[in-house]
Amino acid sequence: MELIIQDVVKKFDDKASLDEASFQFEKGKIYGLLGRNGAGKTTLFNCISKDLSIDSGTIQLKEDMIEHDFSDLEVGLVHATPTVPDFMTGYEFIKFFIDMNKEKMLNVRTPDEYLAKVGIKKEDRHRLLKDYSHGMKNKVQMIATMMVQPPVLLLDEPLTSFDVVAAHEMKELILSIKKDSVVIFSTHILQLAQDLCDEIVVLHNGKLTGFDPSKIHTNSFEADIVSLLSDEVSDKQEVVAEVLGESNDE
Repeated sequence: MELIIQDVVKKFDDKASLDEASFQFEKGKIYGLLGRNGAGKTTLFNCISKDLSIDSGTIQLKEDMIEHDFSDLEVGLVHATPTVPDFMTGYEFIKFFIDMNKEKMLNVRTPDEYLAKVGIKKEDRHRLLKDYSHGMKNKVQMIATMMVQPPVLLLDEPLTSFDVVAAHEMKELILSIKKDSVVIFSTHILQLAQDLCDEIVVLHNGKLTGFDPSKIHTNSFEADIVSLLSDEVSDKQEVVAEVLGESNDE
């Protein structure tokens, strides 16, 4: 299975966030999406998930050599800012999610098992989600999305709010799902991209460009990425600050 993005254009007030962007993402690989602040990474995710319509081009799945449209139900999107119902407990939310999706889930487990998988302690599972920390909400959102094993999984700045142990647990979870899904995550943490990614895709000036996989684990990786994201030599210091510093909303 492949996710095929072909000549996609998305404009806001005549400014192209995506400008004939094209790329083919394959099942069984984890792709890191890198770009400057405001480059359009979140916009791309919202177009793939159909939360935003595109102005032109196509976004399709390819299975058995046939390209076809897909529904938003086939895409799992984990937002950088958790979107969970504050009026439910963690346990209630996961149980509700199971009840709504169990027909398409394989090896359905109990809410406690899912919550334990992402390190939510027993004493926290029956607390209201509004009282959860940002990191805890992120864990609940991520496991809810991943337990249905969507064909396409999009992770917008994952792991940034997790401690070292939780981040390791979530890395293992992401690795476990890649066999059956197209997995793309955006990040500004280059070390995370090196640790997890099979391939790197750069979004710059509205275009998607593949990065040589053989260079991901080399000493020149950071410099190569900065070079790709820089329009001019004088621009490189600003790029380094953006890529290695705090990420802003797009």
